Amino acid sequence: MIQIYGIPNCDSVKKARDWFDVHGISYTFHDYKKQGVPEVLLRQWVKARGWEVLLNRKGTTWRELDAATRASVVNGESAIAVMLKHVSTIKRPVITHGDALVIGTDVAALALLTAG
Repeated sequence: MIQIYGIPNCDSVKKARDWFDVHGISYTFHDYKKQGVPEVLLRQWVKARGWEVLLNRKGTTWRELDAATRASVVNGESAIAVMLKHVSTIKRPVITHGDALVIGTDVAALALLTAG
């Protein structure tokens, strides 16, 4: 089953969900704001792709963090701590299907994810 992790009002999440809907592909949506982010999953994603890919340093939430918090993010552990406390600092969407992991709305990657 395809799982989409994100925040419902995020434009990138909406784009991914719309893509799956248009293509008639079922998925389950996991809302970070309501359901949180399981630490074990976040650690798996960081291991698979690196914290630098998962941490959204361009978003409003990151910019609103105090300078000391932003400066404290220097490795995977410190990034995970910030992402768990401030779930909106995780890039969106995160899409999983089996062992496959797509971060962001890359239509080509979504097509590959669902091929077969």
